[in-house]
Amino acid sequence: MILPALFFYLFAAVCVASAVMVIVSRNPVHSVLFLILAFVNAAGLFILMGAEFLGMILIVVYVGAVAVLFLFVIMMLDVDFVELREGFIQYLPVGIVIGGIFMFELLLVVGAWVINPQVAKTITAAIPTNVSNTEALGLVLYTKYIHYFQLAGMVLLVAMIGAIVLTLRHKANVKRQNINVQNARTPDMAMALRRVTAGQGLQDADAAEWVK
Repeated sequence: MILPALFFYLFAAVCVASAVMVIVSRNPVHSVLFLILAFVNAAGLFILMGAEFLGMILIVVYVGAVAVLFLFVIMMLDVDFVELREGFIQYLPVGIVIGGIFMFELLLVVGAWVINPQVAKTITAAIPTNVSNTEALGLVLYTKYIHYFQLAGMVLLVAMIGAIVLTLRHKANVKRQNINVQNARTPDMAMALRRVTAGQGLQDADAAEWVK
């Protein structure tokens, strides 16, 4: 019992410290690396609790795909960090209010869990011996909590659409295709045949039009 408790405190301490560093770090690349470290330690906590499927999914999906995608996007985008730091003070009061609301909700959940232990017994019901961890998770997720699962998917879809709308900027020097014009193209509009005499090249105007 001493070894599992030791690993629990180790994973928990590193996970909390990494989560704090995600917020405190000024370099976004370092924040993503600390986020990956937090995910790895959270996966270790899941494995200690017997939820090995959730631990592996956290490594494969979040660390292997989402966090790495964040890292590549941050490294490839030309982000003006000076401008981001200037807007930090401006939105700090709103961030404090939202953080306070989240903290209040977490305290309500923890308080209900401690005051009414029956809630914990309902959520952490014993898994039958003939059912694997993955099967038990699927049975609970797609039966008892199917509406919450669908609602979470809708929230993620709306968040994705909102992020695309907010970040999509039409720049004057960037060429964009017109879908209607592309669909209305005919073979005569798409290509042109030029008879080139042997030993002679195309004229400048003809060459430019041909390349176009």
